[in-house]
Amino acid sequence: MRHNRAINHLGRQSGHRKAMLANMASSLILSKQIETTVAKAKALRTYVEPLITKSKEDTTHSRRIVFSYLKQKEAVSELFRVVAPKIAERPGGYTRIVRTGFRVGDAADMAIIQLVDFAEGGQAPEKEVKRASTRRSGGRKNQEGEGKATKSRKANSPKAANENATKAAPAARKVQAPRKSGNS
Repeated sequence: MRHNRAINHLGRQSGHRKAMLANMASSLILSKQIETTVAKAKALRTYVEPLITKSKEDTTHSRRIVFSYLKQKEAVSELFRVVAPKIAERPGGYTRIVRTGFRVGDAADMAIIQLVDFAEGGQAPEKEVKRASTRRSGGRKNQEGEGKATKSRKANSPKAANENATKAAPAARKVQAPRKSGNS
């Protein structure tokens, strides 16, 4: 039983878990949001929020402490130069976890973890939904500015080609006699 155990071990040894969280934290700081499982996002939040709090004080000591966790110079400099000034007045809660559904392969619960002050619109980015095209003819005007689309355009459309093929098909169609069964 895991009564009063503070961290989620994520099914990994401690070295692998620390390396994974360091890489995820660096990716989060550099790209401002990442998509991962809900369990990893919750573990990452407890890992990265103290580092962001530490970055509010820009001293050599705090940079060294943050570097010992992140292990990437680019992420540390991004944290202290870009992220820290933007979150200076925020007392905590620097990250947001937004659930996005289930992964296709193994149905794992997925989420987007993002830095709150860098999220556009305050919510997860929505995927663009392609609208279904209508079957109506467009009301495009030709170059003179009158009327609908020209007949030549309609004649070249795939729908017109299908209609022409079905009109010509009955004349060319051969009627086959029903098959006889082998027993008679």
